[in-house]
Amino acid sequence: MPAALIEVRRQYTDAQEVALIEAVHGALVAAFRIPSQDRTVRLVAHAPHRFACSPRLSEPERFTLVTVDCFAGRSVQAKRDLYLEIVDRLVALDIPRDHVTITLREAPAENWGIRGGRAACDVELGFKVDV
Repeated sequence: MPAALIEVRRQYTDAQEVALIEAVHGALVAAFRIPSQDRTVRLVAHAPHRFACSPRLSEPERFTLVTVDCFAGRSVQAKRDLYLEIVDRLVALDIPRDHVTITLREAPAENWGIRGGRAACDVELGFKVDV
């Protein structure tokens, strides 16, 4: 049940935006083993003057920030796998490897309200968090 936010510094075509969303979602399915239908991914395109990044980047317009909010409990290896999956999939979309930053924010399941206002710790999720 992760929620992901992709922030970019340029406009993409509709097809490219869908590909970015699919790349991040596919990485979550692969690394965190969530069901493929468990999808909450947002994309925000900022005007470059509203989204600063390192001046050392060779193509600053391609800088991409991915933030993932998720339940606490994944192993360090699962997190490493997620980072590589995201970067590998974005590289395939012409985003340079060193132009991707990923932040992962974990919260206990009791801090998520889902499925009609129930605490996530009280819900059978249908997948394991401790991968």
